[in-house]
Amino acid sequence: MPQNVETPAETQPTAQSAVTEAQTSKRTASFMVGGARISDPGNHTRKVYFLEGAEELNLENYYFDIPVVYNPVVKKWINYFLSRGRTYFEIYSERGGRYVPLLAKILEDNGLPHDLIYLAMAESGFQTKAKSYARAVGLWQFIPSTGKLYGLKMDWYIDERRDPVKSTMAASRYLKKLYDDYSDWEIAAAAYNAGEGRVNRAIRHSKTDDFWSLTKRRYLKAETRNYVPKIMALAIIGKNLNSFGFENIEFHGPLDYAEIEVPGKTDLVALAEALKVDVEDIYYLNPELLRWYIPPYMEKYRLKVPAGTEVVYEECCREKDFTASAFQRYKPGVATTIAQVAKKFRIQPSVLEDLNGVPAHKYVAKNQEVILPFREGQNIKEAMYADLYERPRRHARAQMTYKKQIKMAKAKGEKIASPKEYYTVQKGDTLWTVSKKTGTPLNVLINSNLHVVEGRMIRQGDRIAVR
Repeated sequence: MPQNVETPAETQPTAQSAVTEAQTSKRTASFMVGGARISDPGNHTRKVYFLEGAEELNLENYYFDIPVVYNPVVKKWINYFLSRGRTYFEIYSERGGRYVPLLAKILEDNGLPHDLIYLAMAESGFQTKAKSYARAVGLWQFIPSTGKLYGLKMDWYIDERRDPVKSTMAASRYLKKLYDDYSDWEIAAAAYNAGEGRVNRAIRHSKTDDFWSLTKRRYLKAETRNYVPKIMALAIIGKNLNSFGFENIEFHGPLDYAEIEVPGKTDLVALAEALKVDVEDIYYLNPELLRWYIPPYMEKYRLKVPAGTEVVYEECCREKDFTASAFQRYKPGVATTIAQVAKKFRIQPSVLEDLNGVPAHKYVAKNQEVILPFREGQNIKEAMYADLYERPRRHARAQMTYKKQIKMAKAKGEKIASPKEYYTVQKGDTLWTVSKKTGTPLNVLINSNLHVVEGRMIRQGDRIAVR
């Protein structure tokens, strides 16, 4: 395949350059904003891949800057987005008009293929607040540990995984690292989804580093086996909208904003009122901000505001004090500790420590006021605090229950010393149903088969000791 030297990287994308790119893309209805434009494959700025065997699709564009193939699994995903998933594709694409020009610019500045935007599309549908059952968040669906590893700040006040600029810069570093490790975009994408450890084990056990060969083994989860084909299907459709009947997609307008510098602990509600803008516009442009005031530990914060608002800020507000002060107060009915108040309101103890200047273990007297981080007039059950009250999804709750069950059985210490009878797990079996079928106490069953059950739930075909 033809390839050329990469373009020099810049350090920061500009909002205006992204807007210009989006406006140009918008005039080309057959092409989703942000994807690689390859009009002359022989002179493209990076490696180019031709989609072979897809002549039946009669596409406008067969060239990509990531590997894309047309096989039965990719075809299945294309058919999904043309039928049951059609509405999802339309919503993702419309939303992409808002963020993709900026994402593509950052990818380019970091020397990465533009068509990796379809990885973000597969991850989140270009929704900054997207959250998975595994606690992955944002456009690029970083889990907490990986987000922190790549420099994204997460605490009670802020979650930079939701920041389209910072999260894309972090994703660029991570994707570059994965490609450097594997020298293969298909395996790199699989590792992005499943984690390097799982992919490395799959490669080791299967004795192959070819993604399509790995999909024929059982070492990768179905989610990962489908993940790469899904990205490819999105890329094929996204770069050939007319060919698939998506010529009427109404892309959202690209992000167009200015920035102002505000102090830590700035009351965003009061500031928005002074600027005569809707506070929801502030949160829309700054999705990383979780609460009603800027984190108090920050000396300054570069706040995105609607374009033109920076002029209003200079005229009316730069010299005004918008320090948050409209805090709710709570008076405990009995003497209690700050930590206990934090638990009552599901707040991190450190937040109350900072607000009240009292260590978490210290008692406050009956009816002594405790400052809470909620704004006067706010309902603490509103959307801003949904994270304090959300329950884990069903799968996550089942995993938590399972782990507790294993821990309890290990503590009991009952175990079959020399097993003489085994049971082969059937489809639909759980530890509890096997215990009932065989008459083996649940704790004995678990403790006698820890080598099978400790790391995962039982599966069809497992052979477990019951006598």
